[in-house]
Amino acid sequence: MLTATRVDSEGKATVGAQYYGADSENGDRIDDPSEDALFMMISDLNDSDNTFVVVQPDEDDPVWFASVAVLDEGGYEIVRRDITRNEHEVTTATSVNDIARDLTMWLAARDFPGRPTSQVSEF
Repeated sequence: MLTATRVDSEGKATVGAQYYGADSENGDRIDDPSEDALFMMISDLNDSDNTFVVVQPDEDDPVWFASVAVLDEGGYEIVRRDITRNEHEVTTATSVNDIARDLTMWLAARDFPGRPTSQVSEF
C-alpha cells in the first residue's frame, strides 16, 4: 500500500493522504474522505467563517480538484475541474446528500498514481 510521505517545517516525516484530502476553510482536514465524511464536512459549512471545502490530490501541482461553497442565496456551488480530461463543470445544488454522493462517484473516476486498478476475473 502506498502512502505519501512529507517533511514538515521541522524536518520530521509526516504521512499524508493516500490519494487525496478534503480541506475546509476552518482548517478541518480529512484524508481520503468517505461519502459520509464529505457529507459531514459539507453539512458543517456556514456563510461566515467556514464557507467552502476543497478536495484535491496531495501533491504540489494537482491536476484536478473539486470544491463546494456556500451560496449567499442558499444552497451550494460545486466546481469540478480536471485538466487531464479537459473537464470544468460548475453546478449548484441544495441537497448535501446528493452532493456528497456525486462527489464520491466523481472522485472514484480520478487517476491516482500507484492506485491499483480494478480487474474482473472469470472463473
